[in-house]
Amino acid sequence: MLRRKPTRLELKLDDTEEFESVKKELEIRKKQSDEVDVVGVAAFSNMVGASVGTGDGKTRDQMINERIGYKPHPKPNTLPSLFGNLQF
Repeated sequence: MLRRKPTRLELKLDDTEEFESVKKELEIRKKQSDEVDVVGVAAFSNMVGASVGTGDGKTRDQMINERIGYKPHPKPNTLPSLFGNLQF
């Protein structure tokens, strides 16, 4: 198979201007999304702080388990539950 020489790409002034404009737009979008995230996190922490202060006495794990519908049932630590039913 023949190997050809590398192709040379030449950038024009329009290309660099377009790149800079797209880069600025992306930075602006990122700043806006970061501001929204910061405001959202602050609002969420205020809600969590308000819910923690209600006096329910629930831990964070319990609140999450209720929200997703998970109800853990601990297993007893007795010999039959650990080893099963040993009958010969």
